[in-house]
Amino acid sequence: MNSATMSHIQHLRRLRAETRFRRCGQGALTIAVLILVVLVGSVVWRGIPGFIQTQVRLAVTFDPALLDLANGGGIAGVRPYSYQLLAQASLRKLFPGAAGHDAQRELDDLLSPNDGEVIKPVLEKTPSLLGNSAKVWIPASSNADLYIKGKISERTPEADRKLSDRQIAWINTLETQGSVRRVFDTGFFTKGDSRAPSAAGFLSAMIGSALTLVICLLVAFPLGVMTAVYLEEFARGNVLVRFIEVNINNLAAVPSIVFGLLGLAVYINLMGVPRSSPLVGGLTLAMMILPVIIIATRAAIASIPGSIRDAALALGATHVQVAWQHVLPLAMPGIMTGTILGLARAIGETAPLLMIGMVAFVADIPSGFTSPATVMPVQIYLWASSPEAGFAQKTAAGILVLLVLLLAMNALAIWLRRKFEVRW
Repeated sequence: MNSATMSHIQHLRRLRAETRFRRCGQGALTIAVLILVVLVGSVVWRGIPGFIQTQVRLAVTFDPALLDLANGGGIAGVRPYSYQLLAQASLRKLFPGAAGHDAQRELDDLLSPNDGEVIKPVLEKTPSLLGNSAKVWIPASSNADLYIKGKISERTPEADRKLSDRQIAWINTLETQGSVRRVFDTGFFTKGDSRAPSAAGFLSAMIGSALTLVICLLVAFPLGVMTAVYLEEFARGNVLVRFIEVNINNLAAVPSIVFGLLGLAVYINLMGVPRSSPLVGGLTLAMMILPVIIIATRAAIASIPGSIRDAALALGATHVQVAWQHVLPLAMPGIMTGTILGLARAIGETAPLLMIGMVAFVADIPSGFTSPATVMPVQIYLWASSPEAGFAQKTAAGILVLLVLLLAMNALAIWLRRKFEVRW
């Protein structure tokens, strides 16, 4: 076999190897895309029903006796439970055959335990309804909502489902009468957490995350940028500086729960910062993303050509003026990109916040940086660990909201980099 033939065979082998490598890469990319599609599709498929609420239309009679107006407080002094009694009485009128304590209890379980919050504004807006009736759409209970959405099947044995046969019959009757509808659940974005899935909202967690990120940004951004500027522009390459650089790189890879332990020991036990507050949460997350911001800022500063520095120094600028008036503004797109990506990581963290007590049940909307609060990932964790089946849809809806926010933050980082990036 001559050399030309051998060369041709080796060339064919290289082509086949290149083809195999290319196909392996295409296959890996296809698998990754399929996994991403399945993941996002499953979140969307499960999350969309969480934004839909089932409501029941009832002819509510504002009976002064049930409202307990004899206490002298007027309409403003009516207890929320009294409005709940109005809804229950209206539903019992529709099904007079539901006699007995057990039947009435099952009938009452078709309504959300917080439907008094819907009836109360109706009477306060129109006080003349006192003693009269009005049609009001009232949220259904979580189990009734699941049945309307097809998550509970009447073909399942009665002992294995949350609704009895007569409860399903009552729901079917209401649906036949046109007294059942499904609407967008605005309460998901306007209410705090609740023990009842039908009344639980995501607002308290969203505000808690926003307050936590504000503290995180105010602490981590200036410290990270100043540290990076010093290390990149002023520090000398001695043993101490190299030691600091190595530890900064190592801190970027430390498990996040370690920062939670550090926050618990330093901020709560040593400094006395209020537990389960956005203040301690933001300080803890600031420690976690600080190495990320330092590394991203140093990379952005290092990408600035040395000719910029030399030209500024030649015109009489000091090293501080060169760093803050020339290098830093030019590196700002990269710094902003790294900061946003660091915040995107912080907004999705759960482990460090569990260590500092932000796993508590918080129904009220946080009013400040020291108020008890939770964040979106922790709220999702709490809903996912709840035995109530209705919280499964809330969990998926919360994941969808968090996923949209993360995608928006990453898209903002990409847009800022392309918008303000200068190519040398």
